[in-house]
Amino acid sequence: MIRLIGYFFGIGTALALLVAAGVAIYISHLSKDLPDYEVLAKYEPPVTTRIHASDGALMAEYARERRLYLPIQAVPDRVKAAFLSAEDKNFYNHPGIDVTGLGRAVMVNLQNFGSGKRQVGASTITQQVAKNFLLSSDQTYERKIKEMILAFRIEQAYSKDRILELYLNEIFFGLGAYGVAGAALTYFDKAVNELTVAEAAYLAALPKGPSNYHPFKYADRAVERRNWVIDQMVDNGYVTQEEGAKAKAEPLGVKPRRSGTYLFAGEYFTEEVRRQISARYGENALYEGGLSVRTTLDPKMQLIARKAMQNGLMKFDTLRGYRGPVKTISVSGDWGVPLSEVKGLDDVPEWSLAVVLDSSESGLSIGLRPTRQISGELVRDRIEGTVSRDDMSFAMRHVVDGKTVKAKSPADVLKPGDVIFVQKKEGTDGAYILRQAPEVEGGMIAMDPHTGRVLAMVGGFSYSQSEFNRATQAMRQPGSSFKPIVYSAALDNGYTPASVIMDGPITIKSGNTTWTPKNYDGRTAGPATLRSGIERSRNLMTVRLANDMGMKLVAEYAERFGVYDRLAPYLPMALGSGETTVMRMVSAYSIMANGGKSIKPTLIDRIQDRYGKTVYRQDERGCENCNAAEWQNQPEPELIDNSEQVLDPMTAYQITSMMEGVVERGTGATVAELGRHIAGKTGTTNDEKDTWFIGYTPNLVVGLYMGYDQPKGLGKGATGGGLAAPIFKDFMRVALDGTPNVDFQVPEGMKLIAINRKTGMAANPGDPGAFIEAFKPGTGPADSYWVIGMGADGSNASGGALSPQANQAIQSGGGGLY
Repeated sequence: MIRLIGYFFGIGTALALLVAAGVAIYISHLSKDLPDYEVLAKYEPPVTTRIHASDGALMAEYARERRLYLPIQAVPDRVKAAFLSAEDKNFYNHPGIDVTGLGRAVMVNLQNFGSGKRQVGASTITQQVAKNFLLSSDQTYERKIKEMILAFRIEQAYSKDRILELYLNEIFFGLGAYGVAGAALTYFDKAVNELTVAEAAYLAALPKGPSNYHPFKYADRAVERRNWVIDQMVDNGYVTQEEGAKAKAEPLGVKPRRSGTYLFAGEYFTEEVRRQISARYGENALYEGGLSVRTTLDPKMQLIARKAMQNGLMKFDTLRGYRGPVKTISVSGDWGVPLSEVKGLDDVPEWSLAVVLDSSESGLSIGLRPTRQISGELVRDRIEGTVSRDDMSFAMRHVVDGKTVKAKSPADVLKPGDVIFVQKKEGTDGAYILRQAPEVEGGMIAMDPHTGRVLAMVGGFSYSQSEFNRATQAMRQPGSSFKPIVYSAALDNGYTPASVIMDGPITIKSGNTTWTPKNYDGRTAGPATLRSGIERSRNLMTVRLANDMGMKLVAEYAERFGVYDRLAPYLPMALGSGETTVMRMVSAYSIMANGGKSIKPTLIDRIQDRYGKTVYRQDERGCENCNAAEWQNQPEPELIDNSEQVLDPMTAYQITSMMEGVVERGTGATVAELGRHIAGKTGTTNDEKDTWFIGYTPNLVVGLYMGYDQPKGLGKGATGGGLAAPIFKDFMRVALDGTPNVDFQVPEGMKLIAINRKTGMAANPGDPGAFIEAFKPGTGPADSYWVIGMGADGSNASGGALSPQANQAIQSGGGGLY
């Protein structure tokens, strides 16, 4: 009997050894093809790029996977506790595999064998790291064995905290969120350290199956799973019974964070930054690189710019009548459903879409279906209101088949079923004002002239309506707003503000083609000073000046100022007939405001990579002694500005002083109502297709234009002084509120001499036309009366002939007017 027992024992031992050898060979075979777990040391997951305003406000996030990488030291203990309780309570004690948990899972799976139930797993956090980073998600035993082998190796190579850090930053939580930091923002709009016990427990419940515990589709299931995690936290001693009970009593409280842009009115600016980042670093860096971008945007100034521009566009548009409803729907049944399907203007929240339910002589009865959020879900209410005849008075002139028709009653303008834009009337209950999105558009930029930092940008009436940025992308003729470039070139090359030029008829001949420019009012004033020419925006004087000094010089200065990359040296270009952008024009004026020093317009102050290292900084100024170890009564360090001197500082002051005259006495006189030291210039192109105003104080430059996207006349009498300057004034009134009224600094050595405003010669005592003018050293008022552009016999001289290539420029517009 003993021999028989020994015999069977030997056979059993041999079989066990064979099985063990077979298992060892199989595991050895699987081990040969395992991925290199050392790549975890260089792990750089796709991370969200975040764009911030100058005050730190979040503007936008861009990501393929919405993830913010968080070091384990920054993860609160209660958040760690929630995930350990939900996924791997023995994490800090096992070697990579939880034998107890694995045995329990095997027993459950044996009991469920053949029942059709899903097999349960016993993966530790380390195993999940191995699977998520190095293996596939195939449900096979071979993959499971590989996962275990890798888990042992990972535990030997990395600390527990490092493994947990990898796990918490990699896992998918649903709703496009990856990593615990991204999930906290996506689900609760909170930082991780702000999460409550209940919120942390819900996030810990999600990795098991985000779609199974969706906060709105399966709210009951989500609460049940969250409460189970809370119970586990109590059992494991992470929270007390009282804390657990309180947490379980809380609602889910999910408040999904919206994607896209977050800063109101900053859509055009944000998109321009996105394009620049993509062009500079590529799409992968933008959507996966985790860049932190600090922009130059001033949120308060942006709101002011938006309001001023929108009000100006709406004011112009409403004077042209009402063009009709957005759409027409049926109101016979539930009008709320078709109304909710009509696209509104998301970035004009003051307006709502409404449907006309009834129209009469007294006004309109309307229905609205605004949306609101309750527990993260959109709930649509149906409410009704009215639009009185007075609150839609502009629509009494409505456009029918391209013609403006005067209506007798609101019922003649709108019918039941017409979808319209309305705005709630302040101080009323249920009363609304009729609105319409303007056809006319425009672009506006506010810039710091000393640094080139763009503080505000308006690219159009509504980004939701049109993403085309008219401040940076629209190529428009600047018209007379280009004239200061011409006058700057003259002042920099021997002319003075008191130089006298003939304001009289001139004809330019080129073969069989002639060009006879005219002043806006069609009249001439005879000889006048350069100052008078720019204040009154005289085209004939500008053409004569450009002809006298040569268009090659004008083209050189236009390119030096950055208005054009290359300007054809033809006389019509002196009147602003070449196309450029608002950004370029504002940058050019910034040079004048900055004492003649060049500036680089920028929307970005600084870019940091995912580790916080600065990879780009806009401010290139040097600063000696800024990093002194201690103060030893040495002078304060000074920033060294190495910018190129584009224009003589004295010339910059002279042209600034002349443009102050534009505001005080000339075409921009409406701006003088502000009572500020402001220099600026109006601009209007041929046929009144575009109107401009660009102006500045010593510390702020603002420029804008108004015009149709498909250029056409704005109407007879439309000028930069009448349309664009009031928008500038409305912006400056608010933007400068509370700031000191700083005067422009006179450069050292500049001479201030009284001259006769008409002759440009030194003024006699008691001269009623006397005016203080600025002259450079070595210059002054003329000793004798001399008129540029007048023949020796006193007749008006004709200008030089044009190159044949200039004919097209003449025929296509001929430049600015006013």
